[in-house]
Amino acid sequence: MAEAIFKRTESISTKVMHYCPGCTHGIIHRLVGEVLDELGLRENTVGVAPVGCSVLAYNYFTCDFQEAAHGRAPALATGIKRVRPDLTVFTYQGDGDLASIGTAEIIHAANRGEKFTTIFVNNAIYGMTGGQMAPTTMPGQRTTTSPVGRNTDATGMPMKVCELLSALVTPAYIARVTVATSRGIVDAKKKIKQAFQYQKEGRCFSLVEVLSTCPTNWGLTPVASLGWVNSNMQPYYPLGVFKTPEEVKHV
Repeated sequence: MAEAIFKRTESISTKVMHYCPGCTHGIIHRLVGEVLDELGLRENTVGVAPVGCSVLAYNYFTCDFQEAAHGRAPALATGIKRVRPDLTVFTYQGDGDLASIGTAEIIHAANRGEKFTTIFVNNAIYGMTGGQMAPTTMPGQRTTTSPVGRNTDATGMPMKVCELLSALVTPAYIARVTVATSRGIVDAKKKIKQAFQYQKEGRCFSLVEVLSTCPTNWGLTPVASLGWVNSNMQPYYPLGVFKTPEEVKHV
């Protein structure tokens, strides 16, 4: 009898996803689902999705899910984790959500050392709400609210969330990955798994930023979008681990 070498991820439902062709949300969902399965966390996990393209994430994960107001997923996750510290809690947030209306929420959650995990999807634009300029939009990038390209003299430079959170004294695991290449996907899973492992051990707050695509709002084909991440986003948003709890000692 042949041994199965691949099977469906139990943490991901069989429902057809609504994401646009070429969007990498589906890949990221799959990676999170595989990690929940491999760490045996699914039956004890609560995810939190706010407003944005991932607002319907609860349809695609088979663990429990809550929906938060725009930008407030870290606040809701804080409440769940504090009331039920035995649960695995994660937020799944886009850049328009986390790095704009939710900036204070994520900074203070990290600064308090809340022991949940954040999956931060950075596609450099507001996806679901119309393709507006986001805090992570690249210099010169065209969006519906910057039709001639982002003017950094007027709007500032794109926000580097990993670098910002890494400056906090509080212990945390902070990493940035990409899903625009096959090698990047393999590495992304390793770092997402490490983030959940730290939570499983009750160690620290953890955040993994994922460089992702938005072919629809970028006006590019799916294949061209992958190349755009590699050539335009990754040089400004370098990949790697920015902070581990072992590196921090309380003053």
